[in-house]
Amino acid sequence: MRPDAERCWLGESACDSHPPPPDCRRSPDVSPHLNRALGPWQLMFTGLSAMIGSGWLFGAQRAAATAGPAASLAWLLGAVIALAIAGVATELGGMFPVAGGMVRYANLTHGPLVGFMAASANWLSIVSVVPVEAEASVQYMSSWSFPWARGLYHDGVLTPPGLMAAAVLVVVYFLLNFWSVRFFARFNAMITVFKLVVPAATALALMASSFRAGNLVGDGAGGFMPYGLSGILTAVSTSGIVFAFNGFQSPLNLAGEARNPARSIPFAVLGSVVLATVIYLLLQCAYLGAVRPGAGGWAGLSFSSPFAQLAIAFNLNWLAMLLYFDAFLAPSGAGATHLASSTRMTLGMQRNGTMPDLLGRIHPLYGVPRPALWFNLGVAFIFLFCFRGWGILASVISVCTVISYMMLPIAALALRRTLPDRLRPVRVPAMRVVGALAFMFSSLLLYWARWPLSGDIILLMLMFLPLYAWFRRHDGWARHRAAFRHAVWFMAYLPTIAALSYGGSTAFGGRGWIPYGWDLAVVAVVSLLFCEWGVRSAVPVPDVSVMDAQDDVPAMEGH
Repeated sequence: MRPDAERCWLGESACDSHPPPPDCRRSPDVSPHLNRALGPWQLMFTGLSAMIGSGWLFGAQRAAATAGPAASLAWLLGAVIALAIAGVATELGGMFPVAGGMVRYANLTHGPLVGFMAASANWLSIVSVVPVEAEASVQYMSSWSFPWARGLYHDGVLTPPGLMAAAVLVVVYFLLNFWSVRFFARFNAMITVFKLVVPAATALALMASSFRAGNLVGDGAGGFMPYGLSGILTAVSTSGIVFAFNGFQSPLNLAGEARNPARSIPFAVLGSVVLATVIYLLLQCAYLGAVRPGAGGWAGLSFSSPFAQLAIAFNLNWLAMLLYFDAFLAPSGAGATHLASSTRMTLGMQRNGTMPDLLGRIHPLYGVPRPALWFNLGVAFIFLFCFRGWGILASVISVCTVISYMMLPIAALALRRTLPDRLRPVRVPAMRVVGALAFMFSSLLLYWARWPLSGDIILLMLMFLPLYAWFRRHDGWARHRAAFRHAVWFMAYLPTIAALSYGGSTAFGGRGWIPYGWDLAVVAVVSLLFCEWGVRSAVPVPDVSVMDAQDDVPAMEGH
């Protein structure tokens, strides 16, 4: 890298006396072109495909096990939170339709330190979905009647043959992304329609075959909320609900390849959340109405392939076969979409200056960042072999997702102060209220995840700091000090939430020092205080050239 590149913020800010040279973030042999090939429907299908993956195969069972019949309320609450956060994100995406946008907004508004920590959590929450989708497919295979299939999954984890089968599926997701974004988009659009039809058909078929309406209102033992309000809130955070709605990020990360971002991004993001909510509510109602909890209650129900096993129990063999086929197709679409999204995130982190230049190279013909794609394939394999069950990895992903959400409302609110005249194709009404609520919801989601999981993930985020120090080792002391000044609020926020989680009520895994009910109020108030601090800590004059004069320029596909 040239000496003058060492002087630039690499995407941080122009508040310094040395604005970055326009090309200081690009290695000499990087192609500057991404293909603007995605229309609004194709972009929405990427979000919908990411949401209706393995989550629909297992989410209803896990939500019922955590919240009982009130699981439907958990899905509705999750949808409301997702829409609040997604609405804020659409304003940012409309302002800056760049590749990997989700990992770049915080870098623009709060500098490289906050930008790196937010980007790390976001990237981690997306790239780890790739192996979990493959695991879901193999887990459904394990309920086949063939002896070899039953050996793929045992005691809640994949066996070595199951891991090998999942690894093959991850390679398939990689190959779907290896060529042009247009090839990926066509494949994704083709299967997404099928992915909508099968879950809806499953829900309706189960309701027609066996539906106990009393289950939905809790006529049995335990009532409507057998695990209390805390069960509903925890279900939102850890049972796959946040995990399912996380797919709304895909259109934002692919915004650099949208033909008309101002129109396509809000349509894609909000439309995909609404459609996914309808599908998931249907599935949850079908599951609640079809099963009969035993002595162990809803938490005692255990299926390796929930909907397929229910279909077989009701002699719906045609539906079981369809589900087994969709158990490959739905996760494959989501896995390929998340791999595409995480690859653009890696590209965005390279543009921020916290990934090697090699990962910023874009293929000159196909417009695909192939080195970043190879890198994410390797990381996906690491997650696959370290976390061998869907439920284990889904909980970790959900909490990482929550941390990644936090900077969206802070960035949007900060830009309303620092760039009030910036063109906003999408303008969220009452942003001060919506943004503050979105940050409060994110904080509550992190708290609802329960101790010690909430603390473990925060510790994981702090462990990324040495990596940041390595990537930014050439920054001078003045720049490190400025980056820290903009990050003090965030560095204080994470241990504060961890401390509240540790000392909170026993309903959320804490020590009980703060009574139940009061703990929720304390977290809400503390989050609003940190929200104000975070907004006021933003860079006073953001350097929009790192977003505008970037390499995400329109280009025709070269084949």
